[in-house]
Amino acid sequence: MANTETWLAKAQIGRDALEQSIPRHLIAGISNLPGDDQRNVLHFPEERGVLTPEELDMTSQTVDGLLQRYRTGRWTAEAVTLAFLKRATIGQQLLNFAVEFLADPALEAARSLDEKYRQTGALVGPLHGVPISVKEHIGMKGRICNAGFVCNTDSIPEEDAHIVQLLKKAGAVLHVRTNQPQSIMHLDCNNNITGMTLNPHDRRLSPGGSSGGEGASVAFRCSVLGVGTDIGGSIRGPAAFCSVYGFKPTALRNPGHGLAGIFGGQESVHGCVGPLGQCLGDLIRFQKAVLDQEPWETEPSLMPLGWRDVTLSPPSLTVGIMLDDGLVQPHPPITRALLAAEQKLQAAGIKSVRWQPYQHAEGWDIVKQLYFADGAIRLRSALESSGEPMLPLTEHVLSFASPTDLTVLDNWKLNSRRDKYRMEYQALMKSQGVDVILCPTYVGVGALQGQPKYWAYTAVWNILDYPAVVFPSGLCADKTTDAFNSDYQPRSAEDEREWKAYDPELFDSLPISVQLVGRHCRDEEVLQAAKIVEEAIRKGAKDI
Repeated sequence: MANTETWLAKAQIGRDALEQSIPRHLIAGISNLPGDDQRNVLHFPEERGVLTPEELDMTSQTVDGLLQRYRTGRWTAEAVTLAFLKRATIGQQLLNFAVEFLADPALEAARSLDEKYRQTGALVGPLHGVPISVKEHIGMKGRICNAGFVCNTDSIPEEDAHIVQLLKKAGAVLHVRTNQPQSIMHLDCNNNITGMTLNPHDRRLSPGGSSGGEGASVAFRCSVLGVGTDIGGSIRGPAAFCSVYGFKPTALRNPGHGLAGIFGGQESVHGCVGPLGQCLGDLIRFQKAVLDQEPWETEPSLMPLGWRDVTLSPPSLTVGIMLDDGLVQPHPPITRALLAAEQKLQAAGIKSVRWQPYQHAEGWDIVKQLYFADGAIRLRSALESSGEPMLPLTEHVLSFASPTDLTVLDNWKLNSRRDKYRMEYQALMKSQGVDVILCPTYVGVGALQGQPKYWAYTAVWNILDYPAVVFPSGLCADKTTDAFNSDYQPRSAEDEREWKAYDPELFDSLPISVQLVGRHCRDEEVLQAAKIVEEAIRKGAKDI
């Protein structure tokens, strides 16, 4: 095993790569950054005048907003990229969300887009000039890809990940790579290389994980879109904690070739690549831009299923409302938001029914064993090879693993249980006529750094392989309305741990997000349903 000096030296490689990439000259004149005692820094650029009015306008846009202004010639991709790089550099000082800035190649790409537009009068692609941040373990040619492990700071891919290739072809400008936790298996965002990413809503809190750098980036508007990955909640958790929009597609729709990590070759529960964005329209733009390029022609493991334009009408939709998974009781703000949503849907003439969770204990038991069918040998070996210390949340996820690797027969049995569970869940949704399920994303609106531990509100949908989208409910936690119930009788030690984690003062005023889940391969439908649901529940949300 390597000694402390060795792992620190390897970790320094990653730290140096970050430090050398930060374009500090862009914020050379800014000296009034808030101190550590300022918890909420979300609107710092607007409140302190550190960006020009035009830069604020640029960095407030959605994908469609940017494209419209490019078409009219109002802005260039170079000017927009500079504005986002400046805002991201400020964000890095406050949130530590980045692993590497890509300022020079991003500006070069933006200038090339501007030149092509001047020559042709046409945008290069559906994401022309859109600044997009990318989670670090999504490989980029010639750049360190550590995947949250110190031992990998000398691992450099020879080609871009497939998703990166497609985004570049669509005209996107990739300007910053974002942080992830050790092992990429935390619902938090901390590692021994670049450290802890903070939540812009309250810097005492976790941004979620494992795509926590993306959650912070998109929330602070360091990027218009972010690219995350999700095998148990890693897009949806950060979207909820940071109050942005996030989408976990059905597995094997978006390309996954070129991702680093410990799950290569694991086929029992697939992770997936997906977007975080400023609105539902951004998520749809991303999905369409990727799938319209027919990625299965290059990556044959993918389903040959392109983007489908679908139309849903509110009267045709039936929404199941799941208040609780039957295992761990959500905190009062989450329950209030779901009850308010139920009321709003009914007022809008949208049919809703109470959804009773079907054997979520079974789903969670299956998925947590399949995560580490190898007995976590790869994870432990990655830590031991450098000698880096195991972080507490890595220890927590290792509690999911068997002490030894599963036999082939044991793995097959779990796969059979998985398939049976999928059949039964699908049949139940069909028999009750439920199109989508509105439910919690996490037990609470947030968690202190190092504390997010409950996976089942997201991971069960991974084992079912259902698409899911997270979006803000329009409501915020209220310490008076959402009082702590000291008389609550926990169902289990896990339930007790999570209930005691609720602090009305700590979480007061934080935005409440919800999760909408659809059936397997109904990605387009769940995104369209989310538009209908969001419009209904956000209308007059503050009145409830």
